[in-house]
Amino acid sequence: QVQVVESGGGLVQPGGSLRLSCAASGGGFNIWAMGWYRQAPGKQRELVATITQLGSSNYQDSVRGRFIISRDNTINTVYLQMNGLKPEDTAVYYCWIELRRGPSYWGQGTQVTVSS
Repeated sequence: QVQVVESGGGLVQPGGSLRLSCAASGGGFNIWAMGWYRQAPGKQRELVATITQLGSSNYQDSVRGRFIISRDNTINTVYLQMNGLKPEDTAVYYCWIELRRGPSYWGQGTQVTVSS
C-alpha cells in the first residue's frame, strides 16, 4: 500500500516560518498531483495549495504570496514553505496525493500552531 508520511509542524510565533514535508512511498504508482489541506477546530477541511507533476500550482487566496508549494518528483515528495505565519493559519495540515487513474491518499496530519 502507498504510505504518506508528513513532518515539519510545530509551534511558531506570528510572522515566523515553517516548512512541511510529505513523502509517498511503497512503489508501483504514478502521482498526478500533490497538495496540502488544513482543518481548524470547528471548521471544514480546506485546500491550501496543490501542484501537479508538470509543475502547475494553485493557492488559497489567504496564503498566496506567503506560502510556496514545491515538489521533487524523483522522491515523490511535496513541500510547503510557510512564511509570514498568522494565528489564523493554526490548523492540522494534511498532505494529499492523487494517483493517476487511482485513489487518493492522505497523510496523518501535522499540527501547526501560530501563537504569541
